[in-house]
Amino acid sequence: MSEKIVQTAGRDELGKFAPEFAHFNDDVLFGENWNNQDIDLKTRCMITVVALMSSGVTDSSLLYHLQNAKAHGVTRKEIAAVITHVAFYIGWPKGWAVFRMAKDVWTEDTEVEMDSAKSAHAAEMVFPIGEPNDGFAQYFTGQSYLAPISTDQVGVFNVTFEPGCRNNWHIHQADKGGGQILICVAGRGYYQEWGKEAVEMHPGDCINIPAGVKHWHGAAPDSWFSHLAIEVPGENGRNEWMEAVDEEQYGGLK
Repeated sequence: MSEKIVQTAGRDELGKFAPEFAHFNDDVLFGENWNNQDIDLKTRCMITVVALMSSGVTDSSLLYHLQNAKAHGVTRKEIAAVITHVAFYIGWPKGWAVFRMAKDVWTEDTEVEMDSAKSAHAAEMVFPIGEPNDGFAQYFTGQSYLAPISTDQVGVFNVTFEPGCRNNWHIHQADKGGGQILICVAGRGYYQEWGKEAVEMHPGDCINIPAGVKHWHGAAPDSWFSHLAIEVPGENGRNEWMEAVDEEQYGGLK
């Protein structure tokens, strides 16, 4: 026997003003219909969210049923898949409206999943992930992390990208020498030079970037990614940051 649904909202809100409506809401809709055993509660919760979403209801009623869906086992990935699927049939703006509410309901789940994925990624490599790369955040799409490995002789930094994170197009300028070397140490990502196809990177892959070459690098859409960034010695070395990577272009990567 599954959990019995008990509802008192009708009587709490309308017991004196509309007692018959309160009765139908608490005793029939929730008391009988929601306790019918032909559909399990998790499925019933998802169906209700879809029905309200299809009707364009995005008020406290939908919020209650999103919370109810989470309480009865609907995961963040499941609700995201449900909303995305339904949005194709009932309209993209309705999908956006529901996602804004669902994000708040499943906030803690998202944070836990991200922390778990981050820990799993860290376990794949010997280098630390480091701290949020706030000093360069304006040149990145998404969250990145920076861990200095060596700051003497040659600069070596472990740069970690969350899924979907990448830096802007940029050029390592130098009057002589200079440039950068990238060595993937965990995850999966991409490197691309201006005018060329993106190159997929896996642990052990090495990219040599001469000074003066416009390029970007970052994680694949569905994977964490870490690489060592090695500064090649040069005279008057500096970074020239440019525009963000085109969303459509990046979205075409697998």
